[in-house]
Amino acid sequence: MMALPTRDAIVATARESIARGSKSFAAASLLFDRKTRERAWLLYAWCRACDDIADGQDHGHGMTRVDDAPARLVRLTAMTEAALAGQVVGDPAFDALRIVAAETAMPPRFARDLIAGFALDAADWRPHSEADLYQYCYHVAGAVGCMMALAMGVAPDDEATLDRACDLGMAFQLANIARDIAEDDRVGRCYLPVAWLVEMDIPPGEHMKPHFRPRLAILAGRLAARAAAFEQSARYGTPALSFRSAWAVLSAAEIYGAIGRVVAARGEHAWDHRVTTSAAAKLGFIARAAGDAARRQRLYPSRPRDPDLWRRPVA
Repeated sequence: MMALPTRDAIVATARESIARGSKSFAAASLLFDRKTRERAWLLYAWCRACDDIADGQDHGHGMTRVDDAPARLVRLTAMTEAALAGQVVGDPAFDALRIVAAETAMPPRFARDLIAGFALDAADWRPHSEADLYQYCYHVAGAVGCMMALAMGVAPDDEATLDRACDLGMAFQLANIARDIAEDDRVGRCYLPVAWLVEMDIPPGEHMKPHFRPRLAILAGRLAARAAAFEQSARYGTPALSFRSAWAVLSAAEIYGAIGRVVAARGEHAWDHRVTTSAAAKLGFIARAAGDAARRQRLYPSRPRDPDLWRRPVA
């Protein structure tokens, strides 16, 4: 009988996955203590694998139209459920989920909520309202924020801190949507709410036409502003974290926050070239985040979450 891969081997594979899939997340993960860092890698590997299976990508690159979306969804759902049940899956990414779920007592609903996001894409879903947009962002990113909080040691019943973690995921996804409007359009997707397009008098499917760019820039700026509001809310969850976890979270917030700000600043030229963050800029953000993490109790004192900010569904 063949020996099963060890935890160390699965962690090593997960580390390779994050290095290939996201330089920003890879950089931020190095700020965690070893236990948290490894759990972050494990969680990322599963999320990345699900996304790649659903979209026909390789570590987030080369998204294509897929003709067998329902079959892909069935496959990743089955492997995810096996991992959540503690079964050895035989795929390093899904065994990574098995390990991190067991080590953090992860409520299965978070993983299932992420899979529900992939189901929306498989069904060629489009948001009709701003609330629909937030619901989608929760499924594909806010739920991941909750799982990352668990990897950092947040208790599964600490709903207040999980709300703030969800807010950070929401911020990331809204910034991503603003940045990737053109890339999504090339594969037939649009995450701008239909109500927003109607407001701007942009016919469905025509938002990337040159004469609509000024109006599209207004919507991208709106996405960036919404992302900034969620990001600011997320910062108030950092006093519940250890210094190193808070440092990593604030670094990621700075890096991804910059993406939204640059998209908004570029206006109608935001999609001429893909917005990225340079290595030098990342180092600057990480350095600033260290100071903020050290002063997080004073910078982000306990206060109620803004009741007007969209909130994730709570079981």
